[in-house]
Amino acid sequence: MTLTRTALAELVGTAFLVATVVGSGVMATRLTDDVGLQLLINSTATGAVLVALILALQPVSAAFNPVVTLVELVLGLVGARAAACHIAAQLGGGVLGAVLANLMFDLDAVTIASTQRDGSHLLIAEVVATLGLVVIIFGSVRSGRTETIAFAVGGYIAAAYWFTSSTSFANPAVTLARMFSDTFAGIAPASVPLFVLMQLIGGALALGLVHFLYPTPQEST
Repeated sequence: MTLTRTALAELVGTAFLVATVVGSGVMATRLTDDVGLQLLINSTATGAVLVALILALQPVSAAFNPVVTLVELVLGLVGARAAACHIAAQLGGGVLGAVLANLMFDLDAVTIASTQRDGSHLLIAEVVATLGLVVIIFGSVRSGRTETIAFAVGGYIAAAYWFTSSTSFANPAVTLARMFSDTFAGIAPASVPLFVLMQLIGGALALGLVHFLYPTPQEST
């Protein structure tokens, strides 16, 4: 029963996250032709919803990201079975969120994205974005400040939209889901595998950095 609850929290949280990323992108392009303003709308909405979702669902489960879940697994914070279920829920929830966003804006339920996101600069950006996200999360966890995670993650992602050339996907579930919406936030299927690989590399590098910076986990106060 506990695993059902945590998996459902991951599915719901990831669905709302992707619906916000995709939906706010569609809304932004309908409101203005200014690309900078579009990105501001998209990044603000995404950062804000992450704060809200983590605050609400953290008592159950609030990773919403397969890389984060894999790091939790390596650190012994979740078991293998729970990790597998959470990742499946995140992937399914992400696709559900993209479909719902499409439908809410009167688009076809599924439209395969055509936006190619190629180039070594984008791949480097995904390593950096994911590394930073994982350090932010597990730095807070291992220093005993779990109550700060929602604000730290929301703030970091809102900022990373702007300081990374890839606009900080930093999440395999979100990356895969954005393939199913040919809108502002979309990513072409051919671009997905390398983005996901770079995110995994970023997560692995971050895990080593977290171990070095926070060798002994502190209890939450």
